[in-house]
Amino acid sequence: MEIETIDSKVYYEDYHIHRDVSWLSFNARVLQEAMDKRNPVLERVKFLGIYSKNLGEFFHVRMPYHLNLIRINKSTRKRLSYSPKQLVKRLINIVNEQQIEFTRILRTEIIPELESHNIYFRDLDNITGVQQKFIHEYFTNTVRLHVAPLLLRGKSISPFLKDGSLYLGILLSNKNNLSGKLNEEYGLVRIPSDILPRFVVLPSEGDSNEVILLDDLVRYGLPLLFSGFKVGAAYSFKMTRDAELYIDNKVSGELKEAIKKSLHKRQTGVPARFVYDRNMSTDLLTYLTDTFDLSKYDKIKEGRYQNYHDLLKLPNFDKYELYDKPLVKLCYSPLESSINPLEEIKKGDHMIHPPYHSFESVIRFFEFSSVSSKVEEILVTQYRIGDNSRILNALIHASQQGKKVTVFLEIQARFDEKSNLAWGEKLERAGVKVIYSIPGIKVHCKIGLVKRRVNGKVETFSLLSTGNFHEVNSKIYSDLCLFTSDSRLCTEVESVFDFIVTRTNAPPKFSHLLVGKVNLREELVNLIDKEISNATNFNCGHIILKMNSLEDPSIIEKLYEASNANVKVDLIVRGICCLTPGIPNVSENIRIVSILDRYLEHARVYYFHANGDQHLYLSSADFMTRNLSRRVEVGVPIYDVKIKRTICKILDLQLSDNYKSRRIDAENRNTYFVNSEATIQSQTCIHSLFAKENQVRSSKSKAY
Repeated sequence: MEIETIDSKVYYEDYHIHRDVSWLSFNARVLQEAMDKRNPVLERVKFLGIYSKNLGEFFHVRMPYHLNLIRINKSTRKRLSYSPKQLVKRLINIVNEQQIEFTRILRTEIIPELESHNIYFRDLDNITGVQQKFIHEYFTNTVRLHVAPLLLRGKSISPFLKDGSLYLGILLSNKNNLSGKLNEEYGLVRIPSDILPRFVVLPSEGDSNEVILLDDLVRYGLPLLFSGFKVGAAYSFKMTRDAELYIDNKVSGELKEAIKKSLHKRQTGVPARFVYDRNMSTDLLTYLTDTFDLSKYDKIKEGRYQNYHDLLKLPNFDKYELYDKPLVKLCYSPLESSINPLEEIKKGDHMIHPPYHSFESVIRFFEFSSVSSKVEEILVTQYRIGDNSRILNALIHASQQGKKVTVFLEIQARFDEKSNLAWGEKLERAGVKVIYSIPGIKVHCKIGLVKRRVNGKVETFSLLSTGNFHEVNSKIYSDLCLFTSDSRLCTEVESVFDFIVTRTNAPPKFSHLLVGKVNLREELVNLIDKEISNATNFNCGHIILKMNSLEDPSIIEKLYEASNANVKVDLIVRGICCLTPGIPNVSENIRIVSILDRYLEHARVYYFHANGDQHLYLSSADFMTRNLSRRVEVGVPIYDVKIKRTICKILDLQLSDNYKSRRIDAENRNTYFVNSEATIQSQTCIHSLFAKENQVRSSKSKAY
């Protein structure tokens, strides 16, 4: 849609970038990876798919919030510190600019390069006779079974237009038997890309690899679907709906049932984005606009094809050379190869860094505990879960063997509610004690606790992670996992479980862990204040914060205060960053780095120089208001000197990255950081760091 020039000031406060402006800037960094010719072409295709998937979620989750603000009464809007209309206009302008760049990259760079490797996209105008025969048979025998032609009359399509699905709106005409005049009508067909492959491989000759979009196969069959009509042009469109469930606070059992009943509403929620073929006929667009009561803010023009997140499923034709060369998953042998990993943890703390390390150490922690005769109890939190989780299957086995097993299952994890509910019922059937969510609060921490009895004495072991215990995501998400039997930490992990499981006790006090809803925000402020004091008194203040998102206004103000006290502040932020760096007398001592590469940077690390004592924490919490104020998060201090040294090396490598690092500046630009020094690609360097550790460990083992 066309948006007029607007005031560029859309901040909540001076020097605070609006979170959604910053989020779109993050997605622009994803688009940069699709543009980066240093990446192999199928990696660039992957980033186009990720960009499109991210954008879809943005319109599912964030845009409905602002559109709802536009719809509320004027007196309520006046109490806001910004104009929702102005913000929506700016957001749509940014999206439109990015979509133009997306199309340019795909058409002028990606497709020609794919063709240079004998991968071709075909449409109905450039196919061979053999391919036409194949298309006819494929449509008749496969596609036609999954499409239902409909005539559009009145507003009857409004209730059943499925969220996110692709549709074709078709111009139809037929003769009136009495008058002989043509009747103009509209038809509708849903493209069944949730059932059939979006990209269909065509028969081809020689080394050629050719695909056609399912959209065009449906177009081919329109005359067969609408027999008796003259089929005219067909235009694609889709509806993105508000994904918020809008569930009131309820007790746990009521919350579970309310979520179950509300999930289907996502398919028929309020429109948040209507994307349509820019060549769509004016009459059809007007009809659809009236049918869905769309405003000018809801409609976005695109091309003939949409849902480019399906590029993630583009056939690769076994051309693995068109991807990044894989980094070998490293075995962390002290836990992964140990006969008894709990005994290894009892000797001292251990840390792994998936996906550089295999996730097997985490799985083995639970699988061994599930079969060990000495283990009596296992507790774990689960936020997002894999489809066939070995961890949860191990817990089911443990319960069936008579062990006490408790799983806190967060069923408010957006887009994973259905899966988590299904897992909860499966666990309950096996005798596992399942705790479902806390009304009004999300439990976002990723912790596990194992209790075993040895010679009459109970020993405890904890696993604390920056990311979910999710076997599939562990291959992509870069996280840090700490295994410990340190009684200082395990006792407090047990207190966290007591807090979220019983809910009857007052929040406990913590001397070591940083726990959301208890002491997380307060302790972070104290740690920053100590750096301010150290900078003032000893000229040695330094803070390094690595996270996904930085949005909380009060923490941003505190970091501005630290900068003005000459504290050196280094931020490694993958996504949203509402802090404005480099402003004289505000943030001139703050540097922001954002890294996008083959793995998704997901670990949260807090480093405070502490006058040389180096306080270091791993955490599940980003610096967003929701994490610091409305969620149960856990930050764990690192006491092991060797592990602390390793984490500091990782931070140093990421701050030195001059290959996939962007510098975020006061204009919120995404400028690659390059210099004339030796290339430092932090992710490959981190892999080398752990590979060398493996070599040292192996050498010591052979020496013994």
